[in-house]
Amino acid sequence: MIRDVVIVGGGTAGWMTATYLKTAFQDRISVTLVESAAVGTIGVGEATFSTIRHFFDYLGLDEREWMPECSGSYKLAIKYDNWRGDGSHFFHPFERLRTSDGFTAAEWNLALGDPTESFDRGSFITPYLCEAERSPRMLDGTLFTASLDGELGRSTLDEQRAQFPYAYHFDAALMARYLTKLGVAQGVRHVVDDVVGVGQDERGWITHVSTRNQGDVTGDLFVDCTGFRGLLINQTLKEKFVSFTDVLPNNRAVALRVPRDMAEHGIAPYTKATAKEAGWIWTIPLYGRIGTGYVYSDEFCEPEEAERTLREFAAPGQDELEANHIRMRIGRNERSWVNNCVAVGLSSGFVEPLESTGIFFIQHAIEQLVKHFPDNTWDQTLIRGYNDKVARVIDGVKEFLVLHYVASPRQDTDYWRETKVRAIPDGLAERLETAAVRLLDESTIYPYYHGFEVYSWITICLGMGLAPKSPRPALAHIDPVRASAELAGIRADAERLVKTLPSAYEYLSTIQPAAEG
Repeated sequence: MIRDVVIVGGGTAGWMTATYLKTAFQDRISVTLVESAAVGTIGVGEATFSTIRHFFDYLGLDEREWMPECSGSYKLAIKYDNWRGDGSHFFHPFERLRTSDGFTAAEWNLALGDPTESFDRGSFITPYLCEAERSPRMLDGTLFTASLDGELGRSTLDEQRAQFPYAYHFDAALMARYLTKLGVAQGVRHVVDDVVGVGQDERGWITHVSTRNQGDVTGDLFVDCTGFRGLLINQTLKEKFVSFTDVLPNNRAVALRVPRDMAEHGIAPYTKATAKEAGWIWTIPLYGRIGTGYVYSDEFCEPEEAERTLREFAAPGQDELEANHIRMRIGRNERSWVNNCVAVGLSSGFVEPLESTGIFFIQHAIEQLVKHFPDNTWDQTLIRGYNDKVARVIDGVKEFLVLHYVASPRQDTDYWRETKVRAIPDGLAERLETAAVRLLDESTIYPYYHGFEVYSWITICLGMGLAPKSPRPALAHIDPVRASAELAGIRADAERLVKTLPSAYEYLSTIQPAAEG
């Protein structure tokens, strides 16, 4: 039996792993987490997928309890601003497309929609809610799509059946602190000390980590949550790291924490990605401040220039705010599980945060670790299965992100011109050819699970301007009455909800502690 799990590194990855494993296996395993007091959390504000709900429900955590402690807010979509270079925008929502007569609202909108209106407003409800800064919940706590509400229990990403309409923004450091308290209460042994050495046996398997003040910490299974350093997986076990910078060259970021009076300005219930000369700027509204950062390639922009661009965009006149410069390691390990070591989080793999996949990668890895948890035979079938699942998810997200840049028509700077001649992942070229003729479907997107459904691929293609020149011919032979009613119903539902839902700030202020409310 594998009983002793040692997690090296804290932060969001370490504590998500610790609390999930203790919830799954309880006292049948012991979990020790070793972290240095000198190593901080990289994130200055995290955006997530709607599937994060499975994680919180698995742990039995109520959003009304953890959100106030983590500066939490709602995320209904990502707003892509100026990615076409003409000042326009579109929303990538957490919302599946409605269908009529076997064809999606996006298909019918191409045939029947207003050509002067952005496709997302013709196909989804969410853009209306975002622009009006609406909460997904009424003041009494009920969800606007009540049929999708309710606890999921101990379900996983594999059991995702319906599309939940929102995700979260939260402060990564506060989330790590919240999960630390939970983990310690669950019985996780918390060792705050510097790791100064890693012990291995004659096979090269890890036997222990040595700490500066508290000696050796031994275990059976070691989880590397040491971030981009990859202390165990890369530095100790020498696992090969496969870089993605040939297709995703953004390798740096500079971030700011910007205070904001939410009572005066409100809270936008979406992440914003604003295209800039050498990359893009994220804007993540938390309860009480904005997390913002410029993601760029140092081939096209110097750190000083990036910081200056970010300050002018997000915090003019606030020169006292400290900038956090981050070097990002873009790519993944060839294997994330080697011998008795599993890498989770940044030590496993990372792509730029354009679609908020960092937390999703952690959640997916933890769930797969539980499903592939070993015994003392260390069955290689389990280990290969884990590595295949993790690699395919990261590779699929890589391809989806490259789509954003290739589909964008911008060519106004060297950075954006380079996006049109750079290599692209295998398979994407064929998908791009298809998308120029007809909308993508289940058979023409990346074929393995990677967190993004067909509607996401369609949304990015159409939002960036990669659209078929004409609707599907079949639609001309179908009576459009039902489809027209469906499209009208989208607008009617959206307008009704905008009138009835409270603002995001109004609702979130009701769940804050009384002293702050």
